[in-house]
Amino acid sequence: MQNGPMTNQAAEERRRLLARQIAEIAGEGALLPGTLLVRMMGCGKAGCRCKADPPRLHGPYIQWTRKIGGRTRTKRLTQEELERYQPWFDNARRLRDLVGELEMLCLQAASEAEAWSVEG
Repeated sequence: MQNGPMTNQAAEERRRLLARQIAEIAGEGALLPGTLLVRMMGCGKAGCRCKADPPRLHGPYIQWTRKIGGRTRTKRLTQEELERYQPWFDNARRLRDLVGELEMLCLQAASEAEAWSVEG
């Protein structure tokens, strides 16, 4: 996106481009929302290598976290699962980014057309 305000024509062209990009992602039909984390962790066993100086933590553990029915759910993935579904996670992230940008452009257009205050 460019710096500074866009002309109405440029904003309309950008909205159309974003809509096409969103449709392309939707056309692929595969996305997984949520957050991926790769963690190294310590355990509770005394004398374990993770308690050494310096500690040698266990892992890596790949965790996928998302909301289901208003509750946070976490699933541990294998490296193979991550590799298999990484494009789906990438699609979800890209879709979120595109929709967020489209929302901002539409808010700006409506605010300008109606002389609404953007703050409230």
